[in-house]
Amino acid sequence: MTGAEQFPELHPPFTSQEAVVEANRCLYCFDAPCANACPTHIDVPRFIKKIATGNLKGSAETILDANILGLSCSRVCPVDILCEGACVMHAHSRNPIEIGRLQRHAMEHFYAGGAKRAGPVAETRFKVACVGAGPASLSCAAELRAQGVAVTIFDRKTRGGGLNTFGVAEYKFRASDSDREVEFIRSLGVEFRYDVEVGADIAFEELERDYDAIFLGAGLGKARPLGVPGEDLGGVIDALTFIASYKTGQKVKVGRRVVVVGGGNTAIDATIAAKLLGAEEVTMIYRRGEHVMPAFAFEYEHAKREGVRFLWHTHVTRINGGERVENVICQPAREVECEMVIIAAGQISDGRVAVNPVTGQSDRPKYFAGGDCVNGGREVVDAVAEGKRAAKGILQWLT
Repeated sequence: MTGAEQFPELHPPFTSQEAVVEANRCLYCFDAPCANACPTHIDVPRFIKKIATGNLKGSAETILDANILGLSCSRVCPVDILCEGACVMHAHSRNPIEIGRLQRHAMEHFYAGGAKRAGPVAETRFKVACVGAGPASLSCAAELRAQGVAVTIFDRKTRGGGLNTFGVAEYKFRASDSDREVEFIRSLGVEFRYDVEVGADIAFEELERDYDAIFLGAGLGKARPLGVPGEDLGGVIDALTFIASYKTGQKVKVGRRVVVVGGGNTAIDATIAAKLLGAEEVTMIYRRGEHVMPAFAFEYEHAKREGVRFLWHTHVTRINGGERVENVICQPAREVECEMVIIAAGQISDGRVAVNPVTGQSDRPKYFAGGDCVNGGREVVDAVAEGKRAAKGILQWLT
């Protein structure tokens, strides 16, 4: 079974006719509450109007002017609470414009056509290093390249994209699509150096010597353990490792019964992925109630439609088994039989980087930062916005 068959898309793409019909529903509001709700402030009425008039290239350029990762954001953004949530159609008791799917339509056309953009206005003498190859660094690098700054991105992994490649559920955004965006950034003249961990394989002092500025976009740290007995048994895995494994083509065998511990969007992604990978019974255990769970409501509804079972106000105290997990013990007193436990308890922060909220500059003038290492773990679109903000701050500081 192919990945596409195992992980069917949550929202299929528009046909050309469907896109034009949907675009013509837009009122093209002059005050554009949808654009104001977007962290990157894409000119939504403008790009939709271009779709309505058949100018898909112009539509994609409008999107890319604001958000260089317009393809991934069209797929992974929580549009229900951002642009589509702000759509004026709600006030008229009508369905909001499907902005995310329209954005995807324009961006798919752009990539199908070769993903070409004009080069920088002129090359400069400046060089900037970006640490981490996730959305924040990709956004920062693209903005800097547009102004002729030489950029090198360092990442300890073997491919770029960050959570878009390794951490976003396959049914939302495939790793191969993330690769397309990374290659597009490379085509702008950005250099990528993989299998290089800054601070270990190359010292920060070396970056400070060789580059005019350094952008930190390395995300958060390792997965947070539960800290309970039995966590080292076979069949126990953290959610990010689980998602990264099947997204990058590794064979992942799920048990007949799977327990997922956590209440965020990553936990929801893990439950749905486990079902799609063949688990008959998936139980999500969360220590608080459903009304305070951090996962978005639409993600929760999706999991319920997939048949996920939920245990609220429950926490795991022990994982039992021989060499492999056999059950989990919970409080209040309960035992849940399972062959696999996926832990989605968040990530351990290696320390948040404090920056100027306007420029992204830290208290060490040569260092700028954005993304999860600054905001503590938000959406891809927030990382894109912060990377772009920092690039502008770097340009201002350098010049």
